Amino acid sequence: MRNAEFQGRVVGLSSVTSLPLTPVLVGPTAVGKTAVVAAWAECEPVTVVSADARQVYRGLDIGTAKPSGALLARVPHLGLDVVDPGERYSAGRFARDAAQWLGQIRGAGRQPVVVGGTGLYVRALAEGLFHEPPLDPARRERLRAWAGELTPARLAHWAARLDRRFAGGGRQRAGRAIEVALLTGRGLSWWQEQARETGAMRPWYIQLTLPRDVLHRRIAQRVDEMLAVGLVDEIRRLLAAGVPPHAPGLDGVGYREVAAMLAGQLPERELREAIVVATRRYAKRQETWFRNQLRREQGAGSRPVELWTLDATESPDELAHRIHQRWTVLTAPGSPLPAPR
Repeated sequence: MRNAEFQGRVVGLSSVTSLPLTPVLVGPTAVGKTAVVAAWAECEPVTVVSADARQVYRGLDIGTAKPSGALLARVPHLGLDVVDPGERYSAGRFARDAAQWLGQIRGAGRQPVVVGGTGLYVRALAEGLFHEPPLDPARRERLRAWAGELTPARLAHWAARLDRRFAGGGRQRAGRAIEVALLTGRGLSWWQEQARETGAMRPWYIQLTLPRDVLHRRIAQRVDEMLAVGLVDEIRRLLAAGVPPHAPGLDGVGYREVAAMLAGQLPERELREAIVVATRRYAKRQETWFRNQLRREQGAGSRPVELWTLDATESPDELAHRIHQRWTVLTAPGSPLPAPR
């Protein structure tokens, strides 16, 4: 049901903070993020910070669904074509680059909008990254051997004893909390809180979702369009230029399958379906990440998060109108959230 009023799920309202409130548009591949932000740009001067781990690569255009030249001329984007295929680009590097881009955008009097489907990039920018201190390898192995003999309940018990703010989780999370506490003298929650001091923004998450069958149809349509406009030739050119088939950038969905086909490892008649299936699986992983990571606080010391989930079966214009209305409310002088600087 359409309703211009805010109907999203609020996970928590942040207290007054110096970090600027920043809209972050997330969702799985093919959900329609680009179309929505393009429509939003009709309402106010926005500049996009792309949080996409594939669109950072030069020459990877068709398979990453980069915005068209016409859209880029109308809506500035930062975070595209940053490195060459084969070069590694980490979440930490993105967070450092994007923090500068956000400042440049605001300095130019425009509204930044972070858009993308790479959850780790978004988290690194909003929450900072936890840089684990060096841990003695021998002591770490002994701890892991000891922990391997404990039940999940006992592991959780020891993790909570060693770190009073341990937020719970499975064996791996509890084991890591124990290792860090015993080998550094400080709880994992303390290290995480220090990392979050490096966050560059206070996110307002806008999550686009679609029914599974609708998303699958959009994925199939996108794959057909990519193949029709030259996806295979795009990858053939990169390989001919000397980029290894398993290099960073070419190891993503779509590129991986085409490279296998060109190497004779996948029949051409099966290429389209292989890309569709791989993209569906990738979209499901994205949905799972956003569902599990955005809807809860990320451990002790994390900033509460406001999250608005929107059904993307509505038109991009309608979604953009609703988002713009809500953003205007959030940044108004009387809002319970302070306006961004």
